[in-house]
Amino acid sequence: MAFVGAGPGDPELLTMRAVRMMECADVILHDALVPADILAVAGDSARLVPVGKRGFGPSMKQDEINALIIEHALGGARVVRLKSGDPGIFGRLDEETQALEAAGIPYHVTPGLTAASAAAAGMGVSLTKRGRNSDLRLLTGHDVKGFAEQDWRTLARPGAVAAIYMGKRAARFLQGRLMMHGAHPDTPVTVVENASRADERHLPATLATLAADLDAAALDGPAVLLLGLAPQASVASRIAAEAAARGATEHAAAR
Repeated sequence: MAFVGAGPGDPELLTMRAVRMMECADVILHDALVPADILAVAGDSARLVPVGKRGFGPSMKQDEINALIIEHALGGARVVRLKSGDPGIFGRLDEETQALEAAGIPYHVTPGLTAASAAAAGMGVSLTKRGRNSDLRLLTGHDVKGFAEQDWRTLARPGAVAAIYMGKRAARFLQGRLMMHGAHPDTPVTVVENASRADERHLPATLATLAADLDAAALDGPAVLLLGLAPQASVASRIAAEAAARGATEHAAAR
């Protein structure tokens, strides 16, 4: 039984071990965010089973996913549980490994590239930088109880950097909490949609404009919010040009 990180979406960012595990699998239980290009890596005889969970949307219950994993593993199949990004970062890995432990089923984990790393790379920036931030926070925008509370005072400090997963719907909440705790309204926040994929899109904003900019952009793909980071100047110029081109196309289509 193998847990495998599918990375952020670009098949070329799969690890060699991830590819080998997928090619050898009899059954692949995969997240909703794993794109078709990555599922195509599976062997021809592999059975692909969607077990997706989407925030604020239809989702398979975790107990049902656990039961499916155990059923296929006990049946003798070579099972891959394919998780978007890295299995250990907001991927419910512990809940599934604990179920396997209880059932006496051995497993191993193949890590994957997480969305925050791919998003920062696409912006031409690093997640850590001497003289700017000596730590990096990986946060979730919401948890089982609703919008997730954080150490806002620390996050509001100048130079703080955080990657916020599942944060689009929580943008106004994040904005309010951070500014309430002293974050400067001009703090950069870049939203990266579909990191590493052909349709990757960057939305540069500030803390003051974040919620309004997200509403106007109407992003519908998976996104990570990078608090405290703005794209490199050359990347920002390209983003502006692409946004202008999109606007012209949409205007022409509306006429």
